[in-house]
Amino acid sequence: MNKQLKGFMDFVREQGVVGLAVGLAIGTQAGKAVEAIVTGLVNPLVGYVIGGANLADRKWVIVSQATDSSRGLIIHWGGVVDGLLKLIAIAAVIYFVVRGLKLDKLDKKKEK
Repeated sequence: MNKQLKGFMDFVREQGVVGLAVGLAIGTQAGKAVEAIVTGLVNPLVGYVIGGANLADRKWVIVSQATDSSRGLIIHWGGVVDGLLKLIAIAAVIYFVVRGLKLDKLDKKKEK
């Protein structure tokens, strides 16, 4: 049993599992923070520029020629743009944090 525990601890050290877990936790919280910034600051600014109050609510309504107005096509393009802005912002923050703190150098194997 002691040999298995030692083997597990060696695996955790060699593979950087603890660093991965810490990075995942920090990345999740950074993602939430960036999402809040995009939702609370960027989206209202973009919405103001394009003439709407909320970017995520923007849509194109294409009504068919039928007399029943419920038969139409609604494209919620604002939600798509909102999601893309969040993705780009989160990716940029993670990239600049990793590069700025030189975290990308940590996982490289040391030469003997």
